[in-house]
Amino acid sequence: MEKSGENERKKVVVTVDGSDLSLNLAFRLAEQGCRLVLIGDEHALKMVAGEIARSVRGADPVEVIGLDMEEDSEDVFAAAIDKASSMLGKIDAFVNSYSYEGNMQDPLVLAEAEFKKILKINFMAVWFLVKAIGRKMRDYGTGGSIILLTSIIGAERGLYPGSAAFGSCLAGVHQLVRTTALELGKYHIRVNEISRGLHLGDEYPKAVGIGRAEKLVKDVVPLSRWLDIKKDLASTVIYLISDGSQFMTGTTIFVDGGQSLTRPRMRSYM
Repeated sequence: MEKSGENERKKVVVTVDGSDLSLNLAFRLAEQGCRLVLIGDEHALKMVAGEIARSVRGADPVEVIGLDMEEDSEDVFAAAIDKASSMLGKIDAFVNSYSYEGNMQDPLVLAEAEFKKILKINFMAVWFLVKAIGRKMRDYGTGGSIILLTSIIGAERGLYPGSAAFGSCLAGVHQLVRTTALELGKYHIRVNEISRGLHLGDEYPKAVGIGRAEKLVKDVVPLSRWLDIKKDLASTVIYLISDGSQFMTGTTIFVDGGQSLTRPRMRSYM
């Protein structure tokens, strides 16, 4: 496949958790002609970088930076972004597609260690990364786009039993998008969120049973299907990276097939 797209030559830092969703996003951005630095598990992402080089004709070399997203030191995240900046020269956009959901479980039995892991990966790491990226974009003087991927589990209209810790962290990210957009606009830095619908690999459909989830999807999602991780997200990310979204900030875009609209009715089906 040959690279092409309006984002060609955009310099983009992407956190990747190894899921099919985040890996597909990295491939799609490479196909668009973006110059990428991937952050996450270094060994796994080196293999991803090699696969992109083999499958996307004309793609720029993909750089990789290892980073433990459970780190609780701000300096570690700042050092990773410093390294990314040195590799790219500047950073046009940052995409956080790294998350850790954990198992769906009653908050009264959630272990402390599991809670801390969920908190570190899904909120603290995002905070540190947004701060480090924001400083770089401010210092460049050319602005940029920060895009945070969450899910409807963190939205007021997407509450799910068993997701208290994960959902609370995503709700925090939702507010982080709004407040940082307010603060960083003066530097021409845009901050937006994509709140995605659920797919069959998510914990909630697995918890209720894949067969049951597949059977009842038409009653749950107005567009009658679960999220397709290969087709439904990348185009929105690409738009938010592009110059076409230059007047958008502090916005949450729901890419959920209308799933969150029917959530109050979902208990009777699921």
